[in-house]
Formats: sequence, C-alpha cells, structure tokens
Amino acid sequence: MTPELKGRIQAFLVILIVVAGVRTGWILWQRHSDENQSKTQKQNAPLNPDYYVTPKKLYPYDLKSAKQLTQQPLWVKEGYKYTCYPYSVATHHADFRHEAGTLGPLEKINITDVVLDTSPEKGQRQVMAVFERDGRHYAFPIGLNVGGEYKIYSDEIFYYQDPKELYKHWPADIWNAIDSHQVKPGMNELQADFAVGMGTPESSGDSDSKVVNYPNGGKPLTVIYRDGRATQIKPATPS
Repeated sequence: MTPELKGRIQAFLVILIVVAGVRTGWILWQRHSDENQSKTQKQNAPLNPDYYVTPKKLYPYDLKSAKQLTQQPLWVKEGYKYTCYPYSVATHHADFRHEAGTLGPLEKINITDVVLDTSPEKGQRQVMAVFERDGRHYAFPIGLNVGGEYKIYSDEIFYYQDPKELYKHWPADIWNAIDSHQVKPGMNELQADFAVGMGTPESSGDSDSKVVNYPNGGKPLTVIYRDGRATQIKPATPS
C-alpha cells in the first residue's frame, strides 16, 4: 500500500466517523426534543379534578373497630351490588333465607350496629352492618371472620363524606341527573355509577370506546363511552 493510498483511506475513515458522530448527535437531540415536547404537552393538558379526590378511609380490622361505622352517615359507592336481609333485633340474627333488595346508588344510610352473625357458608361468620329502612331493620355483610381472623371491606363499600362535597367541582346539571338516577351524554363512568349503580364492561378491542351494561335495579341500560364520556345511552334487555 502506497503512502498516498494509505492517506486517502485514513481521510475517508475520518469523514465516516465525523458523519456518524453528527448523525448520532442529531438523533439524540431529536429524542430529547420529542421528550421535552411530550412533557410540555402533558403539563399543559387539562387535569381531571377527580384524580385529586381522596375519600376518607377507616381501616376497620375487627368487630370493635368496625363499630365506628355507627358514628356517622354513610353513602353507598356502588348501588344494586350489596344484598340486604331482614334482621331481628331480638335474636341479633339476619334471615339469610330471604333477600330484601339491595343498597341503592349513593343511598345514604345510618348504621345502628355492627354484629358477628352465623354465615350460610361453613367455617366462617359474617360481619353484618345493621340499619333501618322504612321502620324495619335490615343487615348486609361488610366482612368475614374465618378462623378468628377478620377481613372487613367497608372502605370499599362506603363513602364516609358526602359525595356532593367530595365532587363539588361537578356542575349542577350532572348532580341533577345523578339525583334523578339518569345517565346523560357527556357523563363519565364514575358519574354514571353514582346515577345508576354498578356496571359490567364488555370486552372490546377498541381502546377509544367502551361498552358498559348496568342492571340499574331491574331497568337495565347499555352505555357506550368514547374517550371516557358517555355518547350513547340505550335501554337493554333484562337478563
């Protein structure tokens, strides 16, 4: 290899290294620019105030701590989900053989007692919350006692603060629809749950839309959501 050819090869390699360095620098700058743009878009995007609502929890862990539920009014988070049973104050037992309906959407109740009752399931007892409705006593399960160990899920069942205060940023027309147990276009899923109780989503491959079926206390509805907002509300066939 002559000195002239060797020099040309070295010069060509230097040019390749410089070009590769410039290209790498451009890619890194572009990625950094895209990341900054994405961060800026997220920062400038409107924040959903619902994300900042933190409902109070009581964390009951046994029968005694669960009795704090009697010290304040409670609001049911998901209507038509929790079954009630007739309750005898004299015997301190619920009649599990006869169902007495369910708790309604955002129903406000006052718990009068929390008791441990014999469960229809062998090997466990149920923690029951007792309340009055129309002059009669009823009870519904809020936890289990298995082998002396308690599992109480009242924090998933109740709001301990008035939902209208927790979500006071919602406009009046939304709360009017909720109070009337109606789903209106533009409502989000939480607002619909407040209005007509629990819903069951259908599986779908469309990430932009969602179909949810609501039993609605015997008046079933199907609601289609797009981008998190109700766009279609239609009656469904009772199952």
